[in-house]
Amino acid sequence: MDDSTRRLLQRLIRRIPTQMLKTTLDKWGRLTVAQRQSVDFTQSKWALTEKLLAICEENEWTAKHITELEMIYVTENPNQGMWYALQLMDPEDDAHSVELTQFKEQFKSHLRELVNHVSLKIKKHTDEAIWIRIAWGDSFSRPNHLKPTYVVHHLQTPYVFVTSLTSKHKPLLSQALVLSTRYHGIKDANLSGRKLTAIRDLLMRQYQQVFPTKYPSPLAEKNEPVSNPHIEREQAGHVANRLQMACEAFGDGMLPQLQSAVYKLETKFRDHANKTMTEREEPFRCVVKFASTNLLESLRHCASSGIASTPVTPLLSSIPLKGRNYFVITDNGPGPSSQINPPKN
Repeated sequence: MDDSTRRLLQRLIRRIPTQMLKTTLDKWGRLTVAQRQSVDFTQSKWALTEKLLAICEENEWTAKHITELEMIYVTENPNQGMWYALQLMDPEDDAHSVELTQFKEQFKSHLRELVNHVSLKIKKHTDEAIWIRIAWGDSFSRPNHLKPTYVVHHLQTPYVFVTSLTSKHKPLLSQALVLSTRYHGIKDANLSGRKLTAIRDLLMRQYQQVFPTKYPSPLAEKNEPVSNPHIEREQAGHVANRLQMACEAFGDGMLPQLQSAVYKLETKFRDHANKTMTEREEPFRCVVKFASTNLLESLRHCASSGIASTPVTPLLSSIPLKGRNYFVITDNGPGPSSQINPPKN
C-alpha cells in the first residue's frame, strides 16, 4: 500500500463516526469474518485506524478499494458539505431514452477525452440516483483521491447536483454531462445548500404543495390552542386566511430543509434626505442573507402567525416557486441571474 492510499484510508476512518464505522465496513464487504471479529470498535479512533491500516496492508488493498468504502459512506450520508444544483437545457429528442449503461459509457468516454488522468466511479443508488465520484488529475499528475468531486444525477430529469467542484474542472464536467445526457447546454440553477435531500426535493417538487383555487377553502390549523372562544371566533377568518396564503407560498406539511437564501441588490439608492447617495450613477450594491435551520418552515410560520404580512412578497415566495435561493435584484428587472423585480419606493 503506497503513502497516498494510506493517507486516504486514514482520513476516511477519521471522517466516519465511530458508531457508524461497523455498519459501513459491513456494507463494504471486503473484510473476512475473522478480520471483522478482530476489530474492537470500543477502541479509540486512533487505535481503530491503525488496526484497519494493518488489515489493509495484509489484504493489499489499493486506492480503488478505499474509494469504494468512501462512496458507500457518502451515498448513505449525503447531507454533508455544500451542494450546488445545475440544470441541463434544451434536450434532444432521444434524451428521455438514455439509460444507465449508455450514460456510464458515454460519460466516461467524454470525460477521459478531456482529462488525461482522471479516476471515475459510477454507482446507482437505491433511490435510482446515479452517483459519480471523480478524482481529478492532469497531464503531469495522477488523480488526487483526497479531493474528489461528487455528482448526483437522476436520469430523465434535467437536474444535476455537485459538491467539491472547482472552477477549473466545472467546464470539463459540464461538457461531459451535456454530451452523455443528450442535452445542448447546462447552467447554474442558483440553488445550493448543505442538505442534498433538501435542494433535490425543492427542485423536483417532492413536497406537499398547496395551490390556490377559484374558491379557496382555508386549511385547518394544526395544534392551535384555544384561549378565548369569543376572540377565536372573531379572528378565525384572518387566521385561516393567513395560513392559506402561507401554505400557498411555501407548501404544507414537511418542507425541504433549505438553510439559506441570498439576495444580491444592485439598484439605485432612493432616499430624498441623502442626496449624496441618491445622485450616484453607480447602483447601490449590497447582499442580504436569510438563514435558518429550516428557512421555508420559518418563513411559513412568520406569514401564518402574522409576524410577516400577507400575501407573501415575491421576494420570498420565489424561493419555492422558482426552486432557487440566490437572486440578483436590479432596477431594469430580471437579467441573466435576476429573478425578481426590485420593490418600488
